Amino acid sequence: MAKILIKNGTVVSDTDSIRADVLTDGETIKAVAPDISDEEAVTIDADGMLILPGAIDVHTHMDLDVGFDRSCDTFYTGTIAAACGGTTTIVDHMAFGPKGALPWHQVEEYHRLADGEAVIDYSFHGVLQDKVDESVLTQMREIAEKEGITSFKLYLTYDSMLKDRDVCEVLAFAAENGILITVHCENDGIVNCLRDHYGAEGKLSASYHPKSRPAQAEAEAINRLLCMAECLDEAPVYIVHLSSKAGLEAVMRAKEKGRKHFGVETCPQYLLLDEALYDDPVEGLKAVMSPPLRTGADRDALWEALADDILDTVATDHCPFTFGKQKQRGRDDFRLCPNGAPGVEERLLLLYSEGCARGRLTLPQLVRYLCTNPARIFGLYPKKGILRPGSDADIVIFDPKAKGILTRKNLHGNADYTCYEGLETTGAVDTVIQRGQVIVKNNEFLGSRGDGKYLKRDISSLCR
Repeated sequence: MAKILIKNGTVVSDTDSIRADVLTDGETIKAVAPDISDEEAVTIDADGMLILPGAIDVHTHMDLDVGFDRSCDTFYTGTIAAACGGTTTIVDHMAFGPKGALPWHQVEEYHRLADGEAVIDYSFHGVLQDKVDESVLTQMREIAEKEGITSFKLYLTYDSMLKDRDVCEVLAFAAENGILITVHCENDGIVNCLRDHYGAEGKLSASYHPKSRPAQAEAEAINRLLCMAECLDEAPVYIVHLSSKAGLEAVMRAKEKGRKHFGVETCPQYLLLDEALYDDPVEGLKAVMSPPLRTGADRDALWEALADDILDTVATDHCPFTFGKQKQRGRDDFRLCPNGAPGVEERLLLLYSEGCARGRLTLPQLVRYLCTNPARIFGLYPKKGILRPGSDADIVIFDPKAKGILTRKNLHGNADYTCYEGLETTGAVDTVIQRGQVIVKNNEFLGSRGDGKYLKRDISSLCR
């Protein structure tokens, strides 16, 4: 494996930006310093470019089985899209297994789906469903020890959700065993009551999707989760896909109380899009996701929270379905539309273009939310999330001055649309290096199926 020397760029970390060179040797970084020379290395001139750690997306849904359909990106196609967008590691959320399935069932299923397919490095979040007993807790510990899966997801809505009593059992166990619990926070009673009411009244167009999952349902569930965690020895929890100002206010109240050991994620769709997309009964199906898009005021509040370092990560909840076929199930009833949208390839570009280029975020904040914080929270740091000697040589060379139009025809996943079609952008991914190998150049994927390495993870920083 040839050494690579990246010259004349601006190296960005979660704390600063410096003019420096980066030298790789094999799969790791050998040096980060001004004016490195190495005659054996292949040299890349990055003058005028940003040199970033490979981005980490800790919320994807590749090949997700939703019972009546599957998300349209496999681990192969979805990780190609991720790579072309500057993401070199994903941590994928497992789907629910068959009714009553124990945690090991889905671990084995996801190895079958991903091993030998992913083109970038990957890990999984375990999934908890239906009910909790001693066999579930025992398997959680086994999976953490043997597989390095140190985070598990539970839901406060959907058919396989956990009831509060079982959530408390899980949180108590997590606090004792250094396991991080990630949580989908929506109040199931509110959501299903409203969905039933709108169904009975024949109000089934896409515009009723956000009305059936109001911000208050998210806020109540966040508040309830954090209260339960507080009662159970400050159990470590991570709130996925925060979408609303009301939910953010529940987070801020907990922070003001000094609540520890919890992290919060938002996603690009909640920063850039709003519920006006649902006004079109056909096109609105593209944006049917849970939680739904919110208002402009919600977007502004989330941007402000990022600027103030109140939130921890920006992931994608990448869960694509084709608009031409799969999303059409909801044309006459939004409740039948598979929930989710693509986004794994667009994330870095969107956060730079709409965040850094517009003065909403600094470059260190960009790295913090997309690289370093995800690595720390999910047990990948310092191998991932930072450019320093000994870390994996996962590197993105990013052109901050490039101008473009975001369009589906330039993307690589299996979805037949992007929610950001036509958006004028600033910046572009120029080169992506995965463990010392160039895998993307000028929007062309150069890697191979199965190049991704399965990652065993350490205990989350939120557990310490």
